[in-house]
Amino acid sequence: MPRRVRKFQHITRSLRFRLTVSYALFFSVMLIGVGTIYRRNLATILDTQIRDGLEQEWAAVKGYLRIENDRPIWYYDRDDPDESFIIERLRRVFVVADGQGTVLADAQGNLQISEAYESIGRDSPAHIAAALHSQQPQWEVRKNAKGVPYLLRSGAVYDENNRKPYFVAVGRSLADNSHILEQFTWTYVAIIPLVIVSGCLLGWFLAARGLTPVLEVAQAAQRISGSNLRLRIPSRGAHDELDFLIETFNRMIDRLENSFNQIRQFSTDVSHELRTPITAIRGQLEVALFTASTADQYREAMLNSLQDVERLSQIVRALLLLSQAESGQLALQKTRMNLSELVADVVDQFQIPYEEARVRLTADLPGDCPAEVDRIQIERMVSNLVSNAMKFTPAGGEVRVRLRNETDGVELVIEDTGCGIATDHLPHIFDRFYRVPGRDGSGPERGLGLGLSFVAWIAKAHQGNVRVESSPGKGSRFVVFLPVSVPADRRPDAAGTPVASGMNEL
Repeated sequence: MPRRVRKFQHITRSLRFRLTVSYALFFSVMLIGVGTIYRRNLATILDTQIRDGLEQEWAAVKGYLRIENDRPIWYYDRDDPDESFIIERLRRVFVVADGQGTVLADAQGNLQISEAYESIGRDSPAHIAAALHSQQPQWEVRKNAKGVPYLLRSGAVYDENNRKPYFVAVGRSLADNSHILEQFTWTYVAIIPLVIVSGCLLGWFLAARGLTPVLEVAQAAQRISGSNLRLRIPSRGAHDELDFLIETFNRMIDRLENSFNQIRQFSTDVSHELRTPITAIRGQLEVALFTASTADQYREAMLNSLQDVERLSQIVRALLLLSQAESGQLALQKTRMNLSELVADVVDQFQIPYEEARVRLTADLPGDCPAEVDRIQIERMVSNLVSNAMKFTPAGGEVRVRLRNETDGVELVIEDTGCGIATDHLPHIFDRFYRVPGRDGSGPERGLGLGLSFVAWIAKAHQGNVRVESSPGKGSRFVVFLPVSVPADRRPDAAGTPVASGMNEL
C-alpha cells in the first residue's frame, strides 16, 4: 500500500478527524435548520407587513370612494399633493366592478381598473359573487404574464344608500418580498460553506488541543518501564474530564510504582536474608567434607546445617506471607468479638516465658471491648508486640498491656521499661528486616526483623494504625488504634489468613 494512502487512512481513522467531521456535520445541520427557520420567519414578517399595508389601503379606499348611480366617485382635494399621491397609490393595483363582474367607469368614462390589475386578469363572476356574500376579507395571490406575484385584498363596498354591494379589490406587488427572500437565501447559502470550513478548521484545532492530554497520557504510557515509574503528567487545572483522566493515570502509575518497589524490595530482602543461612550451610558442609573424620563430626555438621535450613525455611515462609498480605492476595475473616478476652488469652500464654525471663507482665483490660476484627491476625499482632517487648526488657523490668474503649474505636497500648529505641531508628522499625541493635546498642540483633512489619500490616488491614514512642533507657510504648467497625466501601481487599504460629516470633 502506498505511503500516502496509509497516511490518509491514518488521518481518517483518528479520533481528531472523527470529532472534526462530527462537529462539521452537526454545525452544518444546525446552520441549515437555523437558516430555514429564519427565512420562514422573515417571509412571515414580510407577508404580515404587506397584509397590514393592504388593510390600511382598504380602509383608505372606503374613506375616499363613493359609488352613486353605478358611478364611482373619489372624494379628495385635488389641489392637495399629499391626498393626490395617496389616491394615485391606491389606484396602482385596483378594480371596482358590479356583481356581474362589469368594471365600472367614472363620470369621465374612465374604467376603474388599473393597468397592473388588468395584467393579472379580471375576476370571474363566481369569485366576485363569493367575495360579495362573504363577511370576511378575501385574500389571493395571482401572477401576471411575467410571473410577478401580486397579493390582492377584495371585499364589498356599498353604494350611497347602503343597499347595493360592489366588488372592490386592491393589491400590491410581492416582487420586493420575493427579491428580499431570494437575496437572503443566496447570501445565506454562500455564507454557509465559509462558516462550515471555518468551523471545521476551528474544530480541528480544538480537537487537537483537547486531545493533547490524551496523547500525552499515551506517550507517557509508552515511556513507562520498570525502571522509569516516576513519570507523572501535570494537571491542566481545568478540573474537567481530561484532568480526571490525568489524575486517574497518575494514580495508576503510583500503584504500579508501589508494586514494582515491593517486588524490588522483596528481591533485595530475599537475596540479603538468604545469603547468610546459605553461606552457613555451605560452610558447614565444606568443613564436614574436608575435615570431618568421625561419625560425630559428620552428625554435628549435619545438625548445624539442618538448623540453618530451618531458619532458611522460616524466612521464606515469612517473606511469602508478608508479600501476599501487602499485595492484597489475602482476605480478612472478620467477626464481632470482645477484644478484652482475646488480649487476656495472649497475656496468659506469655506469663510463663515472662517468669522465666524475670520480667513482670500486667494487663489493664475493660470488661467489654467489642470490635469487628480478624481474631487470628489480631492475636498475632498482640503476640508480636508482647514478644518484642519481652526481648528488649531486662530482668526485673515490667511490660504493661492496656486496652481502652474510645469514641470511634479501640486503643491497645503495650509499653515496657526496656532499653528503648534511639530516635534515628524509630522511622524504620516497621520496615521489613530492620532490626534494632541490643539494649546497649552493640548487642546481637534479634529475630528476623519481620514481626513489626506484620503488626503494621495487620493494623492497616483493619483500617487502623500503629505508632511508637520511645527513648533510650526509658522503654518503648506501642499504640495501636483499631476502628470499632469499618464501612463496607472502605474495607480493604487485602488482609490475613491463618498461618503457622511460628510466625509470631519474627
